[in-house]
Amino acid sequence: MTTRKQVDDRLRKQRERQQRTRDRHKRERKPSRDDIARVLLHTIIMRSYEQEQMHMLDGLFDVIVVGLKAQGFDKDASYSVIDDLIEKYTKSKWQFFRKLHLKQDDILNE
Repeated sequence: MTTRKQVDDRLRKQRERQQRTRDRHKRERKPSRDDIARVLLHTIIMRSYEQEQMHMLDGLFDVIVVGLKAQGFDKDASYSVIDDLIEKYTKSKWQFFRKLHLKQDDILNE
């Protein structure tokens, strides 16, 4: 039987491992899965918009919403968030900003 102390110790070690991994990725400037996903989504939307092919993304967004719904998210709210992102990217010409911690590293390394 596992004691509470053993569980707490295992969780503490896990947090420490995860923090070391995040720190190493920061030093190496290694993007996370979420960083890649954000840039990928932005690129797909902007290229489709620029080529006037937004209708081609309808099926992709349907697949995304099915996946989100399977995770417990509301279908209508998911479509609303996607619509808001498309509006933000295409109408305001929103671009990604560099992560502040990467910019600070540039200043320190000059």
